[in-house]
Amino acid sequence: MDVLTGDIEVEDGRLSYDRAGEGFPVVLVHPGLWDRRIWDEQFERFAEQHDVVRFDLRGYGRSETPGRPYSDVRDLRALLAELGIERCALVGCSMGGQIALNFALEHPEVAEALVLVSPGVSGYRWGDGRLDVVAAEVQDAVASGDLEAAMDAELAMWAPLEPSSETTGWIRRIAMDNLRIFDIPESLPEALPSVVGRLGDVEAATLVVVGERDVTEIHSIADLLVERVPGALVREIHDADHLVMVRQPEVFNRVVLDFLSFRM
Repeated sequence: MDVLTGDIEVEDGRLSYDRAGEGFPVVLVHPGLWDRRIWDEQFERFAEQHDVVRFDLRGYGRSETPGRPYSDVRDLRALLAELGIERCALVGCSMGGQIALNFALEHPEVAEALVLVSPGVSGYRWGDGRLDVVAAEVQDAVASGDLEAAMDAELAMWAPLEPSSETTGWIRRIAMDNLRIFDIPESLPEALPSVVGRLGDVEAATLVVVGERDVTEIHSIADLLVERVPGALVREIHDADHLVMVRQPEVFNRVVLDFLSFRM
């Protein structure tokens, strides 16, 4: 399979991406902590049926570390414009799902379908106190200069399953390759506006995918999305945590490709 790897210029920065396949475009938006490699089990498989793009958000992977304020939503819009993609499906995990959802509300003419995997929702009130505990651990570790400890604290919450040492090691290696994200000032990424009150305005066909063993709050977010997004569907995948597409790739791929099958 031919894979095009390139870079595009965005506002005061640069994004790196891969593109392969033909058909209806599908754009993969990775979760925080990891980069576009986290979609390795999806990229080529999806490209058998679709024109697939995966990219590194600013500060991750091979994309440029930001030095000035930026917007992930505007970056995504610039990427699609540069690649000539006028309509697409967005598949986003966690932070990537949050970005995809905000993008779909801002650009309904572009986002025809959404697959929100273990998604965040901007403006959602998080009730699980563990998030504050982990945030404090991360902050203390960063302040002391121990970025690996900061990342391990994040991984303990979001990727606790150990189905195999090989998979667990791979997940951790990618995360550790992105330690520089802890050095990005919180003031640089533009805050996503709350969309909790606008979920009924989502026009894209929407599938929500969650792992059976993800944190309870993610299941609550999935319930909220299915309740308020018109026509939204949900699939819970057995024996998976936050990284559903890594823990159960065959099941995940089948579920998502079935959902996107009428857009081939």
